[in-house]
Amino acid sequence: MKNKFSLFIVAILLLINFSLMAQTGHLGSTIIIPKHPRILLLRGQEQSIKNNILSDNSLNKINGVILSESDKMLLLPVSGKKLVGRRLLNVSRESLRRLFFLSYAFRLTHNYKYFKRAEEELVSLCSFDDWNPSHFLDVAEMTMGISIAYDWLYDNLSNSDRTLIKSAIIKKGLQPSLDSKNNTWLSWTNNWNQVCNAGMAYGALAIYEDNPSLAKTIINRAIGTIRVSMNDEYAPNGCFLEGYSYWDYGTGFNVMLISALQKAFGDDFGLKSQPGFMQTARYMENMTGPTKKSFNYSDSFDSSGLLPDEAMFWFASQLKDPSLLWFEYDYLLNSKPNAFTANRLLPTVMIWDTGLNPKKITPPTSNLWVGQGKNPVAMMRTSWKDPNAIYVGVKAGSPSISHGHMDIGSFVMDANGVRWAMDLGGTDYTAIEAKSINIWDFSQNSQRWTLIPQYNNMSHNTLTINNGLQKVNGNADFVSSSSTQSFINVITDLTSIYKDDLSKSLRGVAIVNGSYVVIRDEITAILPEAFVKWTMLTPASVKIISNNKAELMQNGEKLILQVQEPSNVVLKTWLVKFDEGTNQNNVFVGFETKLPGTTVNAITVLLIPQSSQNQQIQKVTELKNWPK
Repeated sequence: MKNKFSLFIVAILLLINFSLMAQTGHLGSTIIIPKHPRILLLRGQEQSIKNNILSDNSLNKINGVILSESDKMLLLPVSGKKLVGRRLLNVSRESLRRLFFLSYAFRLTHNYKYFKRAEEELVSLCSFDDWNPSHFLDVAEMTMGISIAYDWLYDNLSNSDRTLIKSAIIKKGLQPSLDSKNNTWLSWTNNWNQVCNAGMAYGALAIYEDNPSLAKTIINRAIGTIRVSMNDEYAPNGCFLEGYSYWDYGTGFNVMLISALQKAFGDDFGLKSQPGFMQTARYMENMTGPTKKSFNYSDSFDSSGLLPDEAMFWFASQLKDPSLLWFEYDYLLNSKPNAFTANRLLPTVMIWDTGLNPKKITPPTSNLWVGQGKNPVAMMRTSWKDPNAIYVGVKAGSPSISHGHMDIGSFVMDANGVRWAMDLGGTDYTAIEAKSINIWDFSQNSQRWTLIPQYNNMSHNTLTINNGLQKVNGNADFVSSSSTQSFINVITDLTSIYKDDLSKSLRGVAIVNGSYVVIRDEITAILPEAFVKWTMLTPASVKIISNNKAELMQNGEKLILQVQEPSNVVLKTWLVKFDEGTNQNNVFVGFETKLPGTTVNAITVLLIPQSSQNQQIQKVTELKNWPK
């Protein structure tokens, strides 16, 4: 019986795989494809880029960065096959960067030094025995880079080079993606689906005339199966499931696919109309605070290095909304050139920018953005223009989400040009996997939560109840919000996150009169008593000045953390400790308290920037009375 059941499961999996592979009809039988170059930038379209460079200092700057970095690449040895752990991804990503930069440099300047260096790189990469299909992201990024270079340099490549490269694209890229042991990502809802489908579609576009049947199969499959991820990641209003860093990765490659389809076929085949996709640019726009730091919840990293985010230029162009580039252009104009060099898709900024005048880019109009869906977040601010503005990002959702942490209810906060409440964000997967820790197990008692302290709720700006972990199968939604300028706020229901300990748990976060922040919890314990730990992680130095008040100092600025209720708490600090030691740069500030069960207990904490400390502080009302 067991063997029959196993055979049944195998048959179902094969059927699913066949169904996913058999995506046909999107391209049709009479489709006409342009000659090379056909990927992203057609023949002759370089001139529009040159025109934009002359009229836009920021684009002139990026063009200079790409050419300068391409000059440096001339001196680098060609890439060799070197795995780190089970991944070839570092080589694949660097190869994509080199080939994209060098190919761009050749098309814009016609200087053969760039062509020759790209040719050397292509020959080396295509001579690898494989591109590591067991970790298919490696194949996807490698295939994309090689395909762009093959397409853009096609007229200048020798017949022998063309044969070597197109054979490698087919045998080491496209054909391995047809093997069920390599293509489980076709049914995945995370960024793997987006990246791998995009990489394979680029390979198919590159070799289209040599094997049109295979190319159509791959492209039709990509158009059909990338929707699996798109429908999960962005619905209903653009809130991206996996967070800031993975928005850049998943959405960036998703846009690479759509843009390539638009250029080659004049059609996006309905991908732009997938639920929430075109709205997701607003999510990304709101993820950056006035300090230029990101809301780096879950496995994301607190880095402005994602800027300029190339996908935002595509969204701004498609939506005809230059306000989406509010942070992008500021970063382009004011950052040092070396800040951009690691962005392997940087040339797309030159392709997708429509020659917008930076002086005409206006700030966004809304100071509150609330994302719904499977992993909701909300971001609020007092101003888009003022670098000293208050900014708060609030996390709801579930720990079970791809790349998730036990960070439900957590928040970050900027004020007076300083990030006061922070998130530790992601870690090095390779280093963790080297310790034989199963980081991808999201079950309740997984090593992900017990052996990686920065992933559980005790290391986030949220509550810990009875020294326990948040519930992996719980999910928190925003139950109300208001953009009323005197009391911008959101309220999230955390009850299912603490369901074994609390019968009710609500957290409200507000910016009051544009001056200070309120964090209010209303909880009801199941047992006669609940042990509650309230924590906030900060890079500031902390001085406890009374039982309920602490002074935080950073970069010459001051913030007061004041507990309004309960009245009997004693504030203290904790060092941030990981398995490899103590992080001396950051500290937790907070308190522990016992609260009686069966009744509603309120915990209210105020975060008051120095610039607002002479203003009158209001008594915080119950959450039910907050503006909706």
